[in-house]
Amino acid sequence: MENSNLHKLAIVILNYNGRKHLETYLPSVLAHSGEYKIIVADNASTDDSVDFLRVNYPQIELIINSSNGGFAQGYNEALQHVDAEYYILLNSDVEVTPNWIEPMLELMESDSNISGCQPKIKAHLSKSRFEHAGAAGGFLDKNYYPFCRGRIFDFTEEDTGQYDSNCEIFWATGACMMIRAEHFHKVGGFDSTFFAHMEEIDLCWRLKQLGHSFHAIGNSTVYHLGGGTLNYMSPKKTFLNFRNSLFMITKNHEGWLFPKIFSRLWLDGLATIQFLFSGNFTHIWSLLKAHWSYYAHLGEMLEKRKAFRKQFNIQFNPIGLYRKSIIIDKFLKRKDKFKQLKAEDFT
Repeated sequence: MENSNLHKLAIVILNYNGRKHLETYLPSVLAHSGEYKIIVADNASTDDSVDFLRVNYPQIELIINSSNGGFAQGYNEALQHVDAEYYILLNSDVEVTPNWIEPMLELMESDSNISGCQPKIKAHLSKSRFEHAGAAGGFLDKNYYPFCRGRIFDFTEEDTGQYDSNCEIFWATGACMMIRAEHFHKVGGFDSTFFAHMEEIDLCWRLKQLGHSFHAIGNSTVYHLGGGTLNYMSPKKTFLNFRNSLFMITKNHEGWLFPKIFSRLWLDGLATIQFLFSGNFTHIWSLLKAHWSYYAHLGEMLEKRKAFRKQFNIQFNPIGLYRKSIIIDKFLKRKDKFKQLKAEDFT
């Protein structure tokens, strides 16, 4: 505890049955993170992750969570025990590179209004391409569908340096996010009802309602395996993404809520047709279950929306919202790349 860097920043890796990922990716984190504190928060794993860490990495601090509450509750529980000015929330299947921390920390130190930032997220299995979960910074379209610099729906771009500039974004990825601890706790951290997926967009959205900002850093790079806990084509992931998207819209949309929800339900119906024609019947069932779960939690989400607006003075920072439909751009206009979108269509 003598080195002040130990209190400046803590790298917190959430683990659940991820011994193989810890074995593969921890060496890069240790090699390229200087003297900053590294913590593994274990979400009640049933494999030998904890024993592996205790034997092979005794210098890494361990936090043992009481249960597997998913990404959201797992971090909420663990971060109650972490004393640092900044957190880096890092997936267990991420390889970091030299100088990955300093550009992010320099930006955060430059402006206390900045809540968080992310590096470029590239694919571990195809290192010239961006990775799905965050790419070079996240945005939302007018219907609140997420997309990224470097990734629109399932298409990921090759990194040719086109997104090397720093950029204010709407949301930063939970795969590798630096966030100001004070801001994280001020709004209550992640919403544990989400369990996993889109909880980071919800968190960023709440902080942007208080006027804060998020940024993507072009000269910091990490490589993400992706799907380490839940495969991108998993029906459970489909369930969580569709349900949690409705959760975050209900909690955070400015203006008349139910017309926006109705339009999203209609668009979800189009997704059902797409699943039907592609033969993805299990995903249709997942989407239906997502809607049922949303209705079951609707009262709770409306209460959270009301409580947030009562507690805080809303000063929404809309930068990162795209005023057009990314669905139309992608599937009708065949725009696969972020650079094909017009800058004047963003707020």
